[in-house]
Amino acid sequence: MSFEDMPAQRGIEPVSRVDRPPLNMGKITRAEELRLQLADDIVRGALPPGAALDESEIARRFSVSRTPVREALRQLVASGLVDSRAHRGAVVARPSIERLTGMFEAMAELEAICAGLAAERMPPAERQALEAVHEELRLLSHAGNPDRFHEVNERFHNAIYAGSQNGYIAEMTLATRVRVQPFRRAQFRNLGRLAKSQAEHDRVVVAIMRGDRVGAASAMRAHIELVRGEYELYAVSL
Repeated sequence: MSFEDMPAQRGIEPVSRVDRPPLNMGKITRAEELRLQLADDIVRGALPPGAALDESEIARRFSVSRTPVREALRQLVASGLVDSRAHRGAVVARPSIERLTGMFEAMAELEAICAGLAAERMPPAERQALEAVHEELRLLSHAGNPDRFHEVNERFHNAIYAGSQNGYIAEMTLATRVRVQPFRRAQFRNLGRLAKSQAEHDRVVVAIMRGDRVGAASAMRAHIELVRGEYELYAVSL
């Protein structure tokens, strides 16, 4: 049963699926492209902490209006990569170790809940779709394209959120991932990380297919904890 089909008498209002975008969001928006580019620049140090982010300069750099720039900066503020201060505008921030640790801990627990629930509740058709995305990632892990792997990796995790059949938890998890996403994306550049990520995913998928709630939750929690460790390795290498 999909989120949209959940009956109202169970006390759960229908929510949008998180494993696919709305019909009017088939393409990535310009604001999202800017957010990803600026996030990459910040995480790899091209834009250092304290650097001013002037809307007009960014608009000129990417040949866009200030509207998508403003939206991209708003999203970066939400992720903690940018601070917005009165009379100073937007400046590059770098979350403290404590803040980043807290974000990853929350992400690990929320994703573990989704994986555990998916092991019990994910319908057969969605399990097949998850296996298909997992296979796509396996092929990409050999291709060595971290950006493309990241894109499909988002679909993999979204499918598990949806498979939990709990729209509220899925929405909380997705909102948290938006904040952590730049750091998750960066760690895919580590040597050998794509293959490791694929192996970690494999343990999650096997547990979900077996209906092993505890095993799926444990495997997903371990996966996100390893993601945090890989990001720390990436940050040290900058």
